[in-house]
Amino acid sequence: MEFRYLGHSGLKISEITYGNWLTHGSQIENEVATSCVHAALDVGITTFDTADVYANTVAEQVLGDALAGQRRESLEIFTKVYFPTGPKGPNDTGLSRKHILESINGSLTRLGTDYVDLYQAHRYDHETPLEETMQAFADVVRAGKALYIGVSEWTADQLRAGHALAKDLGVQLISNQPQYNMLWRVIEPEVVPASEDLGISQIVWSPIAQGVLTGKYLPGQPAPEGSRASDKEAGKFIERYMDEEILTAVQNLKPIAADHGLDLAQLAVAWVLQNPNVASALVGASRPQQIAGNVAAAGVTLDDAAMHAIDAVIGDLAEQDARLTKSPETRLS
Repeated sequence: MEFRYLGHSGLKISEITYGNWLTHGSQIENEVATSCVHAALDVGITTFDTADVYANTVAEQVLGDALAGQRRESLEIFTKVYFPTGPKGPNDTGLSRKHILESINGSLTRLGTDYVDLYQAHRYDHETPLEETMQAFADVVRAGKALYIGVSEWTADQLRAGHALAKDLGVQLISNQPQYNMLWRVIEPEVVPASEDLGISQIVWSPIAQGVLTGKYLPGQPAPEGSRASDKEAGKFIERYMDEEILTAVQNLKPIAADHGLDLAQLAVAWVLQNPNVASALVGASRPQQIAGNVAAAGVTLDDAAMHAIDAVIGDLAEQDARLTKSPETRLS
């Protein structure tokens, strides 16, 4: 496993982060989830990402149970706050001071830890003054409940405003967690340049485009039974990629992967890690055997010829509209 600094901080995280969105507490049994976490530890992953909204808080509990007994100082545990949780009352969502301070306490209890290494705003809250949000995050850090703060899916302007307030408050905003892969490159025009200026790293989710970049979805054929595309809840996140032209292009990436001794999933993860502003790629797993395959992408260098070949195959199919980086207009969206 390779490690990278997160933003302009002294915190190192593993190039592959284990995430439990859509798996723990929902798609897979707790015993399998625990086996996946232990498999991640066995191959050198030290960074684990979750959120209070995943499985309506259950995913945090499952992750906490799976990590019980591990040396806390050897782990980097991340979680997030924003989306509705619990009974989803008027204050059970958003980035108000009330919701942030109550949510961090619940997350720490479920995770079985006194602190998280990174506490993230899961989206931007248009209904709460940013000053209130950043003050609450600063107080979480000063209370020792989080070491650093981060955000997810914030625009370049939102990153600049949040970073300025954090700096004034004496805390470090060091990361952004956006969707990023060969097919979804909307952070490249604005978010990445702003982040480089501010000392913010990307921890990217969906590096294999919800499984599409594994090549398991074939053009002209139905989605395999039990796959994410066949799942009612998970399928809505993948439908944008289930296009015949896209699926054909993915198959055409196979020779490039083979030339580097990789499968398509490993090529996809290695591709996002070529971006110097990316600190880590978030991967999940529904069975332990998947972990080792993803980790094989760590430390891989794709030369310029390979990167140009990938661009030639994907072409205009890659979405690059910076305006698609956005948060819900209302908290309950």
